[in-house]
Amino acid sequence: MIPRRYERIKQVLAQRQPDLTVLMEDVHKPHNLSAIIRTCDAVGIFAVHAVNRHTDTPTYSQVAQGSEKWVKLHPHTDIKTAIIHLQQQNHQVYAAHLSAIAVDYREVDYTKPTAILLGTERWGVTDEAAELVDGHIIIPMQGMVQSLNVSVANAVVLFEAQRQRLQAGFYNQVRLTPEVYQQTAFEWGYPDLAAMYHRQGKPYPQLGEQGEILH
Repeated sequence: MIPRRYERIKQVLAQRQPDLTVLMEDVHKPHNLSAIIRTCDAVGIFAVHAVNRHTDTPTYSQVAQGSEKWVKLHPHTDIKTAIIHLQQQNHQVYAAHLSAIAVDYREVDYTKPTAILLGTERWGVTDEAAELVDGHIIIPMQGMVQSLNVSVANAVVLFEAQRQRLQAGFYNQVRLTPEVYQQTAFEWGYPDLAAMYHRQGKPYPQLGEQGEILH
């Protein structure tokens, strides 16, 4: 790995936000998946979560156009398990969902650990999910159409979260643990070697100041 690439990896990892994430419920159209994941990468999200009951859905790597290298995916068996998992990690879970209790998405404090739940392209989040989350958010609109494409809605909300976190200085400090930072730097810099170490059940070697492997 050339030093310039390692510097870029360090710059990106230094701004990753481990407590801001997206949970996708049955989002399966390739162009939407791709756009959501690319936006997550753009705002510094470290990992996303997904529940998918569609057996014919394209795989994550097939639709993300390379972004899957930089954003981890955590699959869950069902939406209840996924939401409870995030809440147990102290995330406030907000669903993009039009309801009587929904608030303007800009009223949410995204400097707190937050997960944004996105539902299917056609039907939105399920009733079960809507009941389990901590709140509902909407994007106010002044046109005849009262909904946005799921990937567009995701971008609108996440860039508001980014704005708040930038103001709070969250991007000015490394927020990953040292262990996760080092592991991810190795996986990004040496993906083939990382896969080999993983198959063999061996720990990753340490990296030097210029990204070289220390033996």
